[in-house]
Amino acid sequence: MLLSPRIRAALLAAASATLIAATLPSPAPLGIGDPLFPHLGNPGYDVAAYDIHFTYRGDNSKPLDTVTKIDARSTARLERINLDFARGKVRSVSLNGTPAEFVSTGEDLVVTPKKAVAPGSRMRLTVRHTSDPATGQHEGGWVRTGDGLAMANQADAAHRVFPCNDHPADKARFTFRVTAPKHLTAVANGLPAGHMRGARDTTWTYRTTHPMATELAQVSIGKSTVVPRKGPHGLPMRDVVPVKDRVTLERWLRKTPGQLAWMEKKVGRYPFEAYGLLVADAETGFELETQTLSLFERSLFTRPEFPEWYVESIMVHELAHQWFGNSVSPRTWSDLWLNEGHATWYEALFAQEKADQPIELRMMDAYRESDNWRAAGGPPAAPKAPAPGEKISLFRPVVYDGSALVLYALRQEIGRSAFDRLEREWLRTYADKAASTADFTRLAERVSGRDLDRFFQGWLYDLKTPRMPGHPQWRSDEPRTGTLGR
Repeated sequence: MLLSPRIRAALLAAASATLIAATLPSPAPLGIGDPLFPHLGNPGYDVAAYDIHFTYRGDNSKPLDTVTKIDARSTARLERINLDFARGKVRSVSLNGTPAEFVSTGEDLVVTPKKAVAPGSRMRLTVRHTSDPATGQHEGGWVRTGDGLAMANQADAAHRVFPCNDHPADKARFTFRVTAPKHLTAVANGLPAGHMRGARDTTWTYRTTHPMATELAQVSIGKSTVVPRKGPHGLPMRDVVPVKDRVTLERWLRKTPGQLAWMEKKVGRYPFEAYGLLVADAETGFELETQTLSLFERSLFTRPEFPEWYVESIMVHELAHQWFGNSVSPRTWSDLWLNEGHATWYEALFAQEKADQPIELRMMDAYRESDNWRAAGGPPAAPKAPAPGEKISLFRPVVYDGSALVLYALRQEIGRSAFDRLEREWLRTYADKAASTADFTRLAERVSGRDLDRFFQGWLYDLKTPRMPGHPQWRSDEPRTGTLGR
């Protein structure tokens, strides 16, 4: 029998694919080399966009049927494609419309295409899976609220909700589609892009217009009301609150436009297409700067022991993150101090200007504790890894007030005018990008016209807190001395 050239070519390709598969090593979790999260992120491709469709049937203890589509470009030859994904059941995977083999190992979903992907190729991965809110409640991902669900994905939990390249160095645009019973409201990052009403349910669509890190994704489903208003320059705003709390919370919600105007005077125009507060009926133990829609616990606004200035300063902390951490994302998780130090800095500055809470006293208190914080958690730019099984332990005092203290020292060292120019230039230069500590220190030297190498070595990497410029009388506890080089 003489086979046609077309059939012979097809058989040869199939035999080659079988040979390649037989010689590949066993699937294994990969990572991009983050010092604190070695298996987070994946090499060999860059994600451009996610399109994620959740179907929620009204029970927040049961898995959501989900379809995640990922548009990416390969940056290397890929015989396998690793995605970060855990806590869900994968039903099928296709690459550019062709079914692909897959296996789960560790917290990776490893996809083996029929033939290797060439460098520079466009890829559309479609994963049909479940997204399970019933496990990992205290490890991030889905948060079950009193009437539905919300997300809290920082630092490494987005892949407990959907397959992704779960590292802030790979930002992408997002489209969210959420189908939910018609008596519920679904809201997500970005702007609404329509909704379709059915007899029993509604499908809501939202899109971001700026790239976003996976850890900042937000989807809220519940008995909520969306409260629209306008911010500075006509900025679209929408707050999402439990229906029962609409009137009670208004005294807080109406403060946000003024807080936005205050931040814009400090650092420049708000960097995104919308902003608002998502107030969840849940006890998370934290607030979170999810992009364009910051997550807050309901109790922050209802507990009587919190003074008004304190609540407002926490609101400003999450708002400041929209610039520092969201628009400019950390290149690695060791750069976290740039996020939290800046958000804490503007939180403290707001409290000083609006409520007579002197920032100098707060920084003096932080200086007194700084050596202890460094001993416990590492210097600001060389933090210790989080405790095993407690990823949230990465968020220690040294990355909050301990890192705001670095910014205070820098302002003391280079002067207020140069410091203010640095802040604005940082945000202009790295908007919608990921940036590192080295990027910040280089820019500080350029803007100030100063050699700051010794300054930053001490303030960012030494275990002993340096002397505070302009305040030689300040003292810090001294449990031990040493240094960690960059």
